[in-house]
Amino acid sequence: MESEVCSLVAESGDGDAPTYPDPLRQLVEDTAAFAHAFLRWIDDQAADGLTLPRLRLVERLHCKGPAKMGILADELGLSPRNMTALVDGLEGEGLVRRVPHATDRRATMIEATAAGMAAAEVVLEPHFDAMSCLFTDLSEAQRQQYGEILAILRAGMKARARH
Repeated sequence: MESEVCSLVAESGDGDAPTYPDPLRQLVEDTAAFAHAFLRWIDDQAADGLTLPRLRLVERLHCKGPAKMGILADELGLSPRNMTALVDGLEGEGLVRRVPHATDRRATMIEATAAGMAAAEVVLEPHFDAMSCLFTDLSEAQRQQYGEILAILRAGMKARARH
């Protein structure tokens, strides 16, 4: 027996993703498919293992200096568990290290090592250039509109966030 939810999905005849009569549901599906494909594409650009989250953490530490794990997780939009795994991996490679906070015995700071700073100088610009090349397919007006749409969607998510 087909449920009401399942009847809303119209299979495409060409093997692509299903289509939906509800345009808002279709936007959800298209956005999820793009986000997944985009993140996989970005990771494929990182031949040396510096995925986007790893690059963003190295960049953050390089440009703004040490910070507490919780602050870094918030800034990078990562869960505490993912932040810990990220730092563990980069620490294992000698790119970051945990150091005690100067005034708060309970807190640990994350900072880039000398090797991490050197890696940042070498890899950040070429990696971000390689990842951003996709957006050269858009006109300047399209890039501006895309940025504006993303800002509206982020604000909407923030306004509807469960606390």
